[in-house]
Amino acid sequence: MSHEALARYLQVSDEVQAALREGKPVVALESTIISHGMPYPKNVETALHVEEIIRQHGAVPATIAIIRGKMTVGCTAEQIEYLGKRGLDVSKASRRDLPVLLAKGEDGATTVTTTMIAASLAGIRVFATGGIGGVHRGATTTMDISADLEELAQTPVLVVCAGCKSILDIGLTLEYLETKGVPVLGYKTQEMPAFYTTHSGFQVDYAMSSPEEAAAVFRAKLDCGLRGGMLLANPIPDAYAMDLDYINANIEAALAECDRLGIHGKAITPFLLDKIQKLTGGASLEANIQLVYNNVALGAEVAKALVK
Repeated sequence: MSHEALARYLQVSDEVQAALREGKPVVALESTIISHGMPYPKNVETALHVEEIIRQHGAVPATIAIIRGKMTVGCTAEQIEYLGKRGLDVSKASRRDLPVLLAKGEDGATTVTTTMIAASLAGIRVFATGGIGGVHRGATTTMDISADLEELAQTPVLVVCAGCKSILDIGLTLEYLETKGVPVLGYKTQEMPAFYTTHSGFQVDYAMSSPEEAAAVFRAKLDCGLRGGMLLANPIPDAYAMDLDYINANIEAALAECDRLGIHGKAITPFLLDKIQKLTGGASLEANIQLVYNNVALGAEVAKALVK
């Protein structure tokens, strides 16, 4: 795509442009967590605090969303407030939705997939989020597999997360990523974290001991022209981790209600996260917020190491 054509659909803030031009570390952030992840005003407060954490660690935040038909990289506080207030009225935008929203001039909250796309187009190499999507439970019959996995297979962005959401089939998710050649690294762990909990029973490919080590692996991947991104799984801090059996019992209850109500497609994840929050008396929401804070701090350190 020519620069002129891309400019019709991509808007990068002056701050982010300057940071990239000067070789400063930049960390991309998604917007689905704002519009679909939690209620207003908690969503806006969390998003702004996430940006502040990144700044405290010496990097530049770039919250990404689709605003009136433009992939906006580096949302303003006013735009974050706008997304937070609109909430579920903002479309959840994955790769298949992107061209429609851009052509129609509409708003969209970017998922892991679309955040990776916009970040890559802008020249950002590090993205920190909560948890990635993956292979859903029962996918052997439903074929319900998140587009996040395919994006990781083709878009050169390092994604820092707390593993894949524990409502998913973690074993099949790891098998899919292996098939696609996506390196799955654990930050100071050999075990794949499962979002709300540090334990899943599944191993990652390699354990990284520092942000510098993870950045060096990704740099080698980029230098060799190897296609796709990389996953750096960062366990939720122990103080906020939930008991594996407890969270699994609540997930099973939420899944049963999801089946009973006939909810499917991209409505499944927001429904399950909301239901689990209610079943746990809000504990899962607090865990979600704290793991995001933990991930963005690590993302900033990796971004700093990468630009060195």
